Amino acid sequence: MTATTNEPPATPPLSRVAMYILLAIGPEERHGYAIMHEVRRITGGAVKLGPGAIYTTIKRLLGDGLIEESDERPDPELDDQRRRYYRLTALGRAVAATEVRRLDALVSSARPWALDIVSLPA
Repeated sequence: MTATTNEPPATPPLSRVAMYILLAIGPEERHGYAIMHEVRRITGGAVKLGPGAIYTTIKRLLGDGLIEESDERPDPELDDQRRRYYRLTALGRAVAATEVRRLDALVSSARPWALDIVSLPA
């Protein structure tokens, strides 16, 4: 966070995969396989991220301080202890919110003319 505002430091736009992962984790704590399924669910099946994309991006998000491993585990009787659970950090929530606002502004500025392009014959 910057010293004078509640905004996160200036960051380049997140990659598509990083944004999907942050959205999939949201307010929950999720393991990699659950993140894959949540991305598929929130995109109506349009986006299917494989383990390579998920875990490479998780490693980067951990390094950037946007997510962290959770020390809390579900009931061991119901879960595999080898799973690692992830949650958003305060910085991760702020960066995700900033990215949502950026994308919303982009879509809003494109809306007046973009629908005309979509309806043009190919």
